[in-house]
Amino acid sequence: MTTPTSDIDEASPRISGKHELVEYLEGGSKPRSDWAIGTEHEKFGFIWDGLKPLPYEGPASILAMLEGLRDRFGWEPILEGGYLIGLKKDGASVSLEPGGQFELSGAPLKSIHETCVEVGRHLTEVREIAEPLGIGFIGLGASPIWSMAETPVMPKGRYKIMTAYMDKVGRLGRQMMFRTSTVQANLDFGSEADMAQKFRVSLALQPLGTALFANSPFLEGRPNGFLSYRSHIWTDLDPDRTGMLPFVFEDGFGFERYVDYALDVPMYFVRRGGKYLDASGLSFRDFLEGKLPILPGEKPAMDDFADHLSTIFPEVRLKRFLEMRGSDSGPWDRLCAFSAFWTGLFYSQSSLDAAWDLIKGWSAAEREAMRQSVRTLGLKTPVPGGRTMQDLAKDVLEISRAGLKGRVLSAAGDDETGFLTGLDEIAASGVTPAERLLQRYYGPWNRDVRKVFAEEAY
Repeated sequence: MTTPTSDIDEASPRISGKHELVEYLEGGSKPRSDWAIGTEHEKFGFIWDGLKPLPYEGPASILAMLEGLRDRFGWEPILEGGYLIGLKKDGASVSLEPGGQFELSGAPLKSIHETCVEVGRHLTEVREIAEPLGIGFIGLGASPIWSMAETPVMPKGRYKIMTAYMDKVGRLGRQMMFRTSTVQANLDFGSEADMAQKFRVSLALQPLGTALFANSPFLEGRPNGFLSYRSHIWTDLDPDRTGMLPFVFEDGFGFERYVDYALDVPMYFVRRGGKYLDASGLSFRDFLEGKLPILPGEKPAMDDFADHLSTIFPEVRLKRFLEMRGSDSGPWDRLCAFSAFWTGLFYSQSSLDAAWDLIKGWSAAEREAMRQSVRTLGLKTPVPGGRTMQDLAKDVLEISRAGLKGRVLSAAGDDETGFLTGLDEIAASGVTPAERLLQRYYGPWNRDVRKVFAEEAY
């Protein structure tokens, strides 16, 4: 989610030293009874007539969608520079990614049942506004037919700064910003030790998440050579702020070590007076000491640090919760399955321990090799011990199911394990969602990628 934090003025309290940053992250620790699930998902908007991407303004547009949701369903507006750039209500928000990807950042909820109701309600609201306007939405990991020149640019100040900087540090930053969509789960931890264990397990298993949810085999109207093109993009974007974070697996890892890492990630921007000041490539360590060249003598507020954390993009990201970031967006049922998968692993200690036992012997090189291979091999990716990602998927899904069994019951008396059914089918077949799309592309679609819209739109 990229909606802004509160604005910072002269009266805002300032950070006195690194210890406050450590305490800020540590303050995310919660008792088990307060653990919640936050689900975020992005989707591409398009105009059915001609299958053009959705512009920001116009009769059929992002702005029309936001205004419709605001006026019909009571969402509160989020403005930037006079532009409507997001909405908020009941702990959830709707925000815009750089190329107009329409994102729901869900409220912290107690169960996957509630999460799936939230996703379904959002998609129903979106359809009610979209259909009379001739607009559709689709959940794929990469935009399937539009060129960069055709892709719109949203009026958000941070994106101009990010785009210019990304061109200096990797080849595919613009592709990530404008042509990918993801699904994420935000999950809680109880202590520093709990955070460290969850961070390690989830980082090691991100390639599995990439494989199970691989859903971006097309680009500009043809197969792109990858099952998850979105995952490929993240391997050549900006090495300072992406990747598998080997230091997380080192002895002594905790909140302070992550703060040290974050302080060394180059900045993008600082917000002052409702505007984004270009701080690209500058040091937050210098900012902490009052030595930031663009704000000489000024020290950061905590919201500056929160903004900075939001510009760091590893496969798992630590804020005051942990974000699972390694998977492509997809259809409604897989959005629910995604959060169920990680909740089953994280919110049962016996399941978390069992997952740790599976991955604790892997080296940094082995984890990186899986990350590199899974974007093309999917569930055929080799896994340490002479196994495949398909074998691993079956084992981890069993562990997740055990963690969900009986955890929370719906009004009908069902637990959350049913949300994993679709993933079980993928694991059993060894065929990723992307490969299923490719089968249709080379079969009944007769190599016409445009047919994906009719079959996969929400």
